[in-house]
Amino acid sequence: MTRHPIHLLLAFACCLVPALSHGFEVPHVVYPPIAERGETPETFVPPGWRLEHLAPGRLDADDREDALLVLRMDHSANLVDNTGLGPDRFDTNPRMLVALLAEPDGGWRRVMRNHHLVPRPESPVMDDFLDNDAAAAVTLHPNRSWSVSLRSWASAGTWSMRQVTHTFRLEGGCMRLIGYDEMHLHRGSGETTTTSVNYLTGRAWTQSGSISEDAPEAQRPTRLSSNPRLCIDDVGDGLMFTPDLAAG
Repeated sequence: MTRHPIHLLLAFACCLVPALSHGFEVPHVVYPPIAERGETPETFVPPGWRLEHLAPGRLDADDREDALLVLRMDHSANLVDNTGLGPDRFDTNPRMLVALLAEPDGGWRRVMRNHHLVPRPESPVMDDFLDNDAAAAVTLHPNRSWSVSLRSWASAGTWSMRQVTHTFRLEGGCMRLIGYDEMHLHRGSGETTTTSVNYLTGRAWTQSGSISEDAPEAQRPTRLSSNPRLCIDDVGDGLMFTPDLAAG
């Protein structure tokens, strides 16, 4: 069976899903400013938003426990009536990620605010991008890095399913992208493509397989065509981002 390049499959999926008629317009949202300092993590939750998840852990080199917040807008205007495929009432409330460092005086200092990495829900045929489990999707690791896992799964419009994980580490004022991992599944053919990129070394590998086979093919080593230092705001939408891998 012919194996399609991953970028063609993703382009096909991205074109199909927005084309589905859902009978509503996504309400406009203004993202609020976030406090630079506060006495508690809750201080950084703006009015009209709620704290969906707090992931504790260390983001810098001191011994104090820091925190990564997942915030979700909580406004009834973003619950829209849907006359097409999917739920009758569709929640388009967006999310924000906020990173906090614990200060020596017991307070907290914001070092990151981002509302692009986790896409806003805009199509009712798409499952929740954090799989309705922010606690499992957003995690801090013992090596002071942290990850966000995004899931792209549509009930109509495309056979493509993806699981994408971005890993970051605080370097100065930059939440630097240090890792990218993706698994793509074509639910019709059962073919899978896995990609893993280390942004610290520039090395990467890809691997093809099938859910009908016991073992995937061997990993094919590759590398980034170029490897500029990318901060989280450079990544943008986490599901639209694609690594710049060398051809061949």
